[in-house]
Amino acid sequence: MISGPSGVGKGTVVRSLLQAHPALRFAVSYTTREPRPGERDGVHYRFVDARTFDAIADAGGFLEWAEIFGHRSGTPAADVEEARARGDDVLLEVDVQGARSVRERAPDAVLVFLQPPSEEELERRLRERGTEEGPDLERRLSEARREMAAASEFDHVVVNELVEEAVREVLAIIKASKESQS
Repeated sequence: MISGPSGVGKGTVVRSLLQAHPALRFAVSYTTREPRPGERDGVHYRFVDARTFDAIADAGGFLEWAEIFGHRSGTPAADVEEARARGDDVLLEVDVQGARSVRERAPDAVLVFLQPPSEEELERRLRERGTEEGPDLERRLSEARREMAAASEFDHVVVNELVEEAVREVLAIIKASKESQS
């Protein structure tokens, strides 16, 4: 599971991991937010309205879910359980709240915290992303500082300075985890 603050590059690292390790299965989360430029329904997220999301949550259909900056996102439990039952390695991209929930429901999950090289770099990445500005950007930065303080709750911390290096580190973590389970 990959987690970390907004703007750290979780999506970029996850896409690169999936390219480098095609046997990984990505659990596509549901979200109530609007798609960002380039995001496709069913690939990056399953974009749903609040009523649909609530129905899934009420039925216990999420492994984890959280409200994040006014929108909700959740990982479908059935997708993860089916993939694990087949023996597949499942990759989740979740926020820190979600990571805590996954830890409770799947204690054998390997939690990787993706950290920026510095707060300044994180702020630069968020500004360049261009999806928030003003008070929204400040709120994201404040939340990012709070989330970075939770890094010690994770099994591994990987600094995402260069995507290729972060991907190599996560792949080594996956390999070591599989070897220790054998």
